Amino acid sequence: MAWFKKSRKPLEAPVDKSSKIPEGLWVKCPGCAEVIYNKDLATNLQVCPKCGHHFRLSAVDRLRMLFDDGAYQEHDADLASTDPLQFTDTKPYASRLKAGRAATGMKDAVVLATGRIDGRRAVICAMEYGFIGGSMGVVVGEKITRGIERAIEARLPVIVVSCSGGARMMEGALSLMQMAKISAALARLDRARLPYLSVLTDPTTGGVTASFAMLGDLNIAEPRALIGFAGPRVIEQTIRQKLPEGFQRSEFLLEHGFVDLVVDRRELKAAIARALGFMLAAPVTEATPVEPPAATPSPYETTA
Repeated sequence: MAWFKKSRKPLEAPVDKSSKIPEGLWVKCPGCAEVIYNKDLATNLQVCPKCGHHFRLSAVDRLRMLFDDGAYQEHDADLASTDPLQFTDTKPYASRLKAGRAATGMKDAVVLATGRIDGRRAVICAMEYGFIGGSMGVVVGEKITRGIERAIEARLPVIVVSCSGGARMMEGALSLMQMAKISAALARLDRARLPYLSVLTDPTTGGVTASFAMLGDLNIAEPRALIGFAGPRVIEQTIRQKLPEGFQRSEFLLEHGFVDLVVDRRELKAAIARALGFMLAAPVTEATPVEPPAATPSPYETTA
């Protein structure tokens, strides 16, 4: 008989150590690795309060940010792309369209709306990157063109917010034709002496950059936005040279004269309002004469 006997306890069920915090409450900034509360990030217009990194903004959020009180009227929301070429790569184009509509709740990659910016009416076309990379297809070209024509008819300025990977290859030459179509509409806007402001966000590349994104009377870019035609890797492989630091970023393009302003998103609406106030100032006519300033005696004149 043993003096000591070891009693064996039954195995306990493993303790659930998983986090009880719901997903999506915190976001890690890719610029500085700061963990940011999601609501604080939304309040700050999706800009990191520590390093100023600009997260991507949806087209609807962009319109709410730019228009007074977030109020606007959307136009041509029912326009939707078809599959004219019956295109298929890794999966059918029709499936990509269906997935894009389910992910964004939009019919295509741009929202056309009118509203007021600091009390001044304007037309804004905002591109949605979440819809097949914000690519420019027939519907995108048609809606932007209709927005420009609407602005000409109502004598309104036009603002296009670009966020796109370029022309939509699934529509072939039909998508490339939109470059000329929109550019021709912008030429009519210019002849009507109405301003066009182009806002370039991350990313703005391909056929969008090669056409309407760089045709603004004022080209405004967000900080550190990727802006270019071909990607940096393609350029390096073509010219077989190392590209300079910050190549194709908005600050680099500002330094080399490709964009006019680099503006923080939190100051973008005020900058656009100032630009529109300057561009749409009433010209001096014969009906509104300007009184000349009162003459001041010159210190070099002598009296007899």
